[in-house]
Amino acid sequence: METMQELKYLSGYSEDLTGKVRNLILQKRLGEFILNKYPEPHKIRTDKALYDFAISLKNEYLQKSQPLSKVTYDSRINPIDHVLGMHYYIAKVQGSKIKAKNEIKIASIFKNVPEEFLRMIVIHELAHLKEKDHNRAFYKLCEYMEPEYCQIEFDMRLYLTYIEDAEPLYR
Repeated sequence: METMQELKYLSGYSEDLTGKVRNLILQKRLGEFILNKYPEPHKIRTDKALYDFAISLKNEYLQKSQPLSKVTYDSRINPIDHVLGMHYYIAKVQGSKIKAKNEIKIASIFKNVPEEFLRMIVIHELAHLKEKDHNRAFYKLCEYMEPEYCQIEFDMRLYLTYIEDAEPLYR
């Protein structure tokens, strides 16, 4: 399980909170804690299903934002680098016109997680359609689309902490 020296996915959180997480780890109860809160993985396994999922969220909350051309899982994205998903804005010159498209890539590790985690990551990347930087307006938009955004992000960080030295909880 996670070494007691470092909880890298939880850096920036209070010592009180990280102390509680350390206790769960020492008691070998972190996995149980996560499974009690999020018992089932989502069923969005293909890039097509992921695209449809992202488009439905975009249509619900960001109808007037730029179009989204592609959403895929990407095995090259590594959460260890603090990257869970990526938003790309690609502009190409075709004749006298500039063709632009937005793409989202989500780390493949999130093919087998609770829907709440996947939703939080997709919402995060969709928010970049309107707000490029991680500023107050960005997080306000994330919370508009998912009122429990901050809690789910924290829980997802707990999951990443757990699987660092253990088997994934979901298959």
